[in-house]
Amino acid sequence: MNQHLQHIQNFIENLDLLSEEDKVALLKSLKSADKDLLISEFKLERTEKVKRTTAILLEETIEELEQKRKAVEDSNDALQKSLQELKATQSQLIQSEKMASLGELTAGIAHEIQNPLNFVNNFSEVSKELLEEMLEELQNGDMEEVHAIAQDVIQNLEKINHHGKRADGIVKGMLQHSRSSSGVKELTDINVLVDEYLRLAYHGLRAKDKSFNAALETHLDESIGKTEIVPQDFGRVVLNLITNAFYAVNEKKKTQTGAYEPKVTVETKKQKDTI
Repeated sequence: MNQHLQHIQNFIENLDLLSEEDKVALLKSLKSADKDLLISEFKLERTEKVKRTTAILLEETIEELEQKRKAVEDSNDALQKSLQELKATQSQLIQSEKMASLGELTAGIAHEIQNPLNFVNNFSEVSKELLEEMLEELQNGDMEEVHAIAQDVIQNLEKINHHGKRADGIVKGMLQHSRSSSGVKELTDINVLVDEYLRLAYHGLRAKDKSFNAALETHLDESIGKTEIVPQDFGRVVLNLITNAFYAVNEKKKTQTGAYEPKVTVETKKQKDTI
């Protein structure tokens, strides 16, 4: 029993002003409080373990992103911003009330970030080779070939910027999920938000069950534009809905005797105004 509660118990047992019936009732309540305290301590310890584990995983992810940043150098400002934001999430995630769910999504998030980083790394290496070839053509005086190579480099940098923004969007989605809801509405691109949480939900489930697979189909209404919503709350609702859909199609697959391809369709549609 907790030391302070033990003192209270001794005090009650030695208190002559109380009847035996009152003492029994108080001691029973005291034991119940002690039990609740032990359960709370256990839950707190478990939560701390989850926080420490997630912090370690996030730190490893940060180190990997740092290595990628050195390879890309200064060619991609968007990727640099993503790395800085990802570093900042380490301290935010430790204090976040959604640490447990983020722990489950960590593998999925890392997988999603890895894809655009691979593209960035590959395009940056190709661009370096093209620039070396351009120097040779400059020395040879072949300006037509120099111009063609320059166009290729420009296209590669555009692709690097695109995939850098992709990684930046994933990090922002993770940040939104980790923050406690401010309750403040913000202008948000719902299509982008839904797409990010669809992928996070899919890879989060794949991280726990490698045998799971499903076809993803989206029908996004481009006319929606940006809408005033609370991104954190909306994103968590979308994440729960999609995760439930994945579980449902996975369970259906287990009960099907014939060939069955799980498919999850996500659709956004602009609400028409009515009079």
